[in-house]
Amino acid sequence: MNMFDLSGQVAIVTGGNGGIGLGMAKGLAGAGATVVITGRNAAKAEGALAELRALGGEVAFIEGDVREEATCSRIIADTVERFGRLDILVNNAGAHAFGSADTLSLDDWYVDIDTNLTAMFLLCRAAYPALKKVGSERPHGGRIINVGSLASKGALAYSVNYCASKGGVLQLTQALAVEWGPDGINVNAVLPGWVETDITASTKTVPGLPETIAGRTPAGRWGQPDDFSGIAVYLASRASDFMSGSAITIDGGYSVRLL
Repeated sequence: MNMFDLSGQVAIVTGGNGGIGLGMAKGLAGAGATVVITGRNAAKAEGALAELRALGGEVAFIEGDVREEATCSRIIADTVERFGRLDILVNNAGAHAFGSADTLSLDDWYVDIDTNLTAMFLLCRAAYPALKKVGSERPHGGRIINVGSLASKGALAYSVNYCASKGGVLQLTQALAVEWGPDGINVNAVLPGWVETDITASTKTVPGLPETIAGRTPAGRWGQPDDFSGIAVYLASRASDFMSGSAITIDGGYSVRLL
């Protein structure tokens, strides 16, 4: 038996039209899963869909803003209606509005809280019936993979909203793992370090900072979206059947280096 085979399973990856989400979607598609990606940019999704189709699996795109409760419900309902089931939910959609804590606008606070945390809860809640059904029918069960950050455990200046939202991701993951474990649903989190994505693009322009981060990272480089393909497959597959409530750091060793 191939413990990493996802043939016959259906996955949703929010924000799967680029960055870490696309890297995870490629891993799932390559392992045989049908993959539905979501995002607000349909034009950007075309390129992502082409990459996913090249891996041989069935793919689809659902446009929408996950900060809206109705959109979250529609994403789940449309996926189940089209493909008949939902096995894997990857909550990856994210935002990062920078600003000092003393002057941060309430709008910028809610950009991060609503996108990174509230949307995640809404999607999990909407997906619960479908994932519970899978959990009752098969030993393998349903899977939720929440994308947090090193900021789930540490902190960044000028990012109080982001850090608060990502800290909440960790606790949401653990609470759902406890509550929904009896329903056959495993809930885990992935905590990325410094990865080259649209969100970190502005950081890469700060003189000397990209080199400092790469130099501090034992792997000697920034992360790439495809570095998250394997962890997505692992957490979605039978290989992680007895794993729930965990947070796995993927940062090239950055967070454990003392000097």
